[in-house]
Amino acid sequence: MIIIETKNYLYTYSWEPNEASLCALERRILFGEDSESSILESSIEIDPSRSPFIRERLEIICEAGEFDELLNHIHQLEAVDGFKVVFVQNPDAEKVGFKKLRKIEKEVGLHLKGEAELVEPHIWYGIIQAHDRWVFGKYVRNEAVWLHHVKKPHSYSTALSTRVARAVVNIAAPETSGVKMIDPCCGIGTVLVEALSMGIDIVGSDRNPLILDGVRENIAHFGFEGDVSLRDINDVTGSYDVAVIDLPYNLCSVISDDEQLEMLRSARRFADKVVIVTLEDVDANVAKAGFDIIDRCEVSKGRFVRQILVCV
Repeated sequence: MIIIETKNYLYTYSWEPNEASLCALERRILFGEDSESSILESSIEIDPSRSPFIRERLEIICEAGEFDELLNHIHQLEAVDGFKVVFVQNPDAEKVGFKKLRKIEKEVGLHLKGEAELVEPHIWYGIIQAHDRWVFGKYVRNEAVWLHHVKKPHSYSTALSTRVARAVVNIAAPETSGVKMIDPCCGIGTVLVEALSMGIDIVGSDRNPLILDGVRENIAHFGFEGDVSLRDINDVTGSYDVAVIDLPYNLCSVISDDEQLEMLRSARRFADKVVIVTLEDVDANVAKAGFDIIDRCEVSKGRFVRQILVCV
């Protein structure tokens, strides 16, 4: 048995087939790990609800090769009242049936000192069999915050989905504290809502005066406050740590190659890092604007295949 003295966390993941590349990019940015496994172990602490792909997190307390061995050491832990135990399914293994998982949860609960609380627990514990060992720890599940943002007062079909927008924000700002972010082509405000829900300091702007009232209403609808202004990207002033730019494209907004390059050069002026969302091949213009593409992925939505470029 191993008692974990330094904090280590185990995360379980799930994603849709069209999101695999986006999930992998978000994981590389947040954790610095590139893997196809649905389980990730790291010393980095991330709130599971930040990501649309993380299902839950265990803060590892102890682990063992055999279940009975783990039970013996769980029994030696200090008493805690008001706990509940949940069995965590391993996404990479065969699903454990309901009766068996309930038996495992009961056995773990009986070996824990203190009083259990099944209705309104003060602390959640989780147990999982992963990577040829049993792991026990403090459990936090993903609250799927972005699902509450799907139904906005205003939307349009070509906007980023809330899941994609949330992942893009994570890619743009793996560390949320102290970051200054801008979305200078904010559209209906999907990225703004996700960033604000994470407590990120973000401002938005767009050159289309017809959508700004809708953006502000979307933000206020979810109880957030944000600065949104009528402004062309080429008129942005100030300095930002990162910009998220969902580039206009010819299916919905006519823009020339030269105008696109001008937009990117403007972004180079006011942002140290840019995450570009595009339907078109913009690599040449990204380079001409003075950016280096350090990572990328693709994500599809119906007939749209978007590229997401991380540029510095």
